[in-house]
Amino acid sequence: MWVQNIGNLEIRRLGCRDVPAIRALMVDVVSRLASQDLFAMDDEDYLEVHIQEKGEIYGAFLSEELVAYSVLAFPGRSESNLGREFGVPESDLPYVASLDATIVHESVRGQGLQRYFHTLREGRARENGYRYLYSTVHPDNVVSKHNLEAAGFALQFTRPMYNGKPRHCYAKHLQKWDRYFSIMI
Repeated sequence: MWVQNIGNLEIRRLGCRDVPAIRALMVDVVSRLASQDLFAMDDEDYLEVHIQEKGEIYGAFLSEELVAYSVLAFPGRSESNLGREFGVPESDLPYVASLDATIVHESVRGQGLQRYFHTLREGRARENGYRYLYSTVHPDNVVSKHNLEAAGFALQFTRPMYNGKPRHCYAKHLQKWDRYFSIMI
């Protein structure tokens, strides 16, 4: 099992046995948001599919309790592929990955977890040969917008998504030579 420690937090890839804890954390954190439009809730089926075949989910644990999680989606040619929103040709849709939901409990905010999860998920997308990386965020979610932009994502457009909720849509093109170029500098 892949495990990494960041300070007093243990980061690991989550499995199906973790779905109830993921869902409970999501419901708990979202219940205290200023607006329910800030986050598009996922059901257990979505979480299980992303663990088993359509992505990866990573979690942060504090004393064996899940306190944060983050989803990397591999949508393939499915209807949920954000590449269509960005005009990616049908032939390239299998090379699209998405930084989906990230939830961080208030007790561990401010420790850079969202930025860490961005780096982790981008690395995993690169390792798996993805060329396009997309993400959406509510326009009022200042912290998430800042973290995406700090990770090199560029705002492309804003439109209603997820049952009419406003979303900024961000993109980052992954190129295999990026990592080699940075090593050569």
